[in-house]
Amino acid sequence: MQPNKFENTHVTYIPKKKPIRNKSDKFSQQNITFDDTPLFFPAGMEKFFLLLYFILLPYIAGLLFLFFYVGKGKVDLFLSLNEDASFMLTWAVGYEIIAVLILLWVVKSAISFTMSNAKKGKNRQFRRP
Repeated sequence: MQPNKFENTHVTYIPKKKPIRNKSDKFSQQNITFDDTPLFFPAGMEKFFLLLYFILLPYIAGLLFLFFYVGKGKVDLFLSLNEDASFMLTWAVGYEIIAVLILLWVVKSAISFTMSNAKKGKNRQFRRP
């Protein structure tokens, strides 16, 4: 058997070094930490406060929706509605309101991220990889 003539050939590839960027090029690959959130998470009690926010924030949003939109801002009408509405119904209404607001915020963030990357890339020359 003949020895392979490429057996002792070593090819090394040294890629060009790219500058280190703080932000990721893709929206879905950005790092997310509790420090970036507007809610208050004390150190060591993150899970407790996350549960507390999960229960209280939708309930408060549901109460505000019932008071201002359904009850038209009238205390007597709101109190009569509140007698009929259970905790879970009020929480579910608030949960849906918060879910829609979060989805709109995510879409707005993605659009602004795309626009900022498009402005950066406009001045770059196209080159083949």
